[in-house]
Amino acid sequence: MMIEKTETCCSCSGSQKSKSVLVEYLYLDLQTCDRCIGTDQVLDEVMSEITPVLALAGYEVDYQKIEMASEEVARQYGFLSSPTIRVNGRDICMTVSENSCGCCSDISGTDVDCRVFEFNGESFEVPPKEMLAEAVLQMIFQPAECACGGNEYRLPDNLKDFYEGKQKQQCSCGGSCC
Repeated sequence: MMIEKTETCCSCSGSQKSKSVLVEYLYLDLQTCDRCIGTDQVLDEVMSEITPVLALAGYEVDYQKIEMASEEVARQYGFLSSPTIRVNGRDICMTVSENSCGCCSDISGTDVDCRVFEFNGESFEVPPKEMLAEAVLQMIFQPAECACGGNEYRLPDNLKDFYEGKQKQQCSCGGSCC
């Protein structure tokens, strides 16, 4: 079952005037989660191919990978769903679509939904290379106005459940002290 959410980016930094590009990959897990690992690999390929072209055009590219290791980090980044790719603070996806993620459910011991990427009328748990390249370049060369309206960030219940479950899973007492 796919869940459609209408939440949009809440970390918009306004219009980008300089020729610097910040690409952030925000994820829950790169050890177990097939979705996060696969997206990481595809994004690495895309960035290795487009970064030299952007540099040739005079752009300075900063590519960062940031693990959303805790609820506090998720709140700091206004994290809505895993995995997330942002260009200059803006999510490459206009909406959040999710479905059940067995890997993250296993990590936390609770049912967890993670991002599904929509491209050309299809849904992908790991986005196609073409989709990521197109989305990143479009965010750089055709930036749209922020659609979030400055909404205050609220950690989605799905992520709250993930972090609470993960903490209980890691606790030596089986969760009774947590």
